[in-house]
Amino acid sequence: MNVLRKQKGIFRGIILSLLMAAAVTAWGQASPDSCEVRAVSGLPGSREFASQFLETMASDPAPEAGDAGTVWGLTADLSSKVPYWKRAIYLSKSTDGGKNWSEVARVGSRYFDAQIGEGFRNGLAVAPGGRDFVITTQEGAFQVIPLSGGSEAIVKPIAGPRVPHVRPPVVIAKKDGDPVRAGVVKITADGKHMFISYGYFDLEPQLIAYRRDGQGAWVEDAALPALPTDLDIFSMQFDDPKKARPDSLYVGTGDQAYRLNLHTMGWTHVEGVGPDSAIHGMNTVGGLHLAACWGVYNPVSQDAVARVTNATFLLHPRKDEAGPNIRAYAIEVDPARPSREVLAAITGVYTSDDSGATWKRLNALPDGEFDSAHFTPDGSVIVSGIGGTYVASPFADGCGPGLKVRGN
Repeated sequence: MNVLRKQKGIFRGIILSLLMAAAVTAWGQASPDSCEVRAVSGLPGSREFASQFLETMASDPAPEAGDAGTVWGLTADLSSKVPYWKRAIYLSKSTDGGKNWSEVARVGSRYFDAQIGEGFRNGLAVAPGGRDFVITTQEGAFQVIPLSGGSEAIVKPIAGPRVPHVRPPVVIAKKDGDPVRAGVVKITADGKHMFISYGYFDLEPQLIAYRRDGQGAWVEDAALPALPTDLDIFSMQFDDPKKARPDSLYVGTGDQAYRLNLHTMGWTHVEGVGPDSAIHGMNTVGGLHLAACWGVYNPVSQDAVARVTNATFLLHPRKDEAGPNIRAYAIEVDPARPSREVLAAITGVYTSDDSGATWKRLNALPDGEFDSAHFTPDGSVIVSGIGGTYVASPFADGCGPGLKVRGN
């Protein structure tokens, strides 16, 4: 009898687990006020390895944008099952908080190095109104102008540095005169000015400013001062992303963070960052927030940050390991609710509702690395990694069962 009762209990537990899993993964079956995690499908591409991975997301920079709820993202064909000459980078958009995506433009393999599986460090910037875009690849930077009626988009190269005759010390698969790899790109809220980083073994890292000409093309603007480091730029952010002419540009490199005063053109080192802290991501809503290797940093002042040392957010999936060393890739702050933050990291996704003081791991997501995140107007978040793209509502009323902290 005890054995039978135990078997029935196990069976009921299995059924309950299956029902809970179905509620998490099915669209529209759970209350909006829940921690429901929804897998996103339908992104364009091969449907092979990593084709559902949004490596970067961007929104309209204009403060009064009519499409404020729209988000754009980049995916790429990375699978070896797709011949390199057939691979593409896809620009897609969502108007419903990341649940559904539609293709905006397909960028063919001649605009990136398809043979190296490019698709992890491409940049994306949106011009006001979403009328045109800038993407960056191993082959440089390109202006992408979508056309209506299903016609293929216009892709225009943006002039940038070239591999010099004197070869870099690291062997690269490029020849003299080839475009230097373009990295992070930012467009001002008025759509008139742009900054692009270049580098990554091709040449010493550079930052170039551009302006729009009378025909809407991007042309190089005034020269910028040399970077105060010889390491590559991983991230950039304006001090006020919604300001037509921001006062400063923050730059995260392979080891530190710096601020460029756009009036005096002088560099300032951001204090408080630990050594060898590659700054993978940054956000300036309410101050400078950094996602780094190894650590997360909260704002202290314009030129100082403090590392998060509260270890509760470093709950690893299969063991109770805590510590401040986390490899973080992206940090986002909700513009409408600045106390809410989301962090994408090598061990998953973490959220904070107290301005980054404490963190919880979003355990409803599958295990694995997450690299990008984006807040939607309703407060839900889009998160993405090699394993796919998901929409979650970790800050909804009553949310809790899917989030665990050490000791709970």
